[in-house]
Amino acid sequence: MSSIQLAGFGELIQAEASVDYPRPDRLVKGNPQRLTYDLYTHPHMGCGIWQCEVGAWNIQFADNKQEFFQVIEGVVRIHDAKTDSYIEVSAGHAGIIPPSFVGTFEVIEAVKKYFVIVEV
Repeated sequence: MSSIQLAGFGELIQAEASVDYPRPDRLVKGNPQRLTYDLYTHPHMGCGIWQCEVGAWNIQFADNKQEFFQVIEGVVRIHDAKTDSYIEVSAGHAGIIPPSFVGTFEVIEAVKKYFVIVEV
């Protein structure tokens, strides 16, 4: 039987952030440092806090993954390559990146967000 858990407590929190940068072949603007704090992982779901400096890079989501996120600080724009449109998400607001999404992730103001990635 499963039990309800608080993300980020006990063994669920990662002591240090993982640090990465956009791959050079996907980079559009800048070379922003990205910090990921994994708060909970499961074979079909993960959640945590993600921070990033200003910059932009191309993204392509897998057919079987989607992300819900809520911005805590900052502003991001997610540009949809198929429709040539974008959404802007700022502190206090949330967004969803659907499976198979192709576009550009642009950080307008340094961002901190909660994220939940689910395998569908």
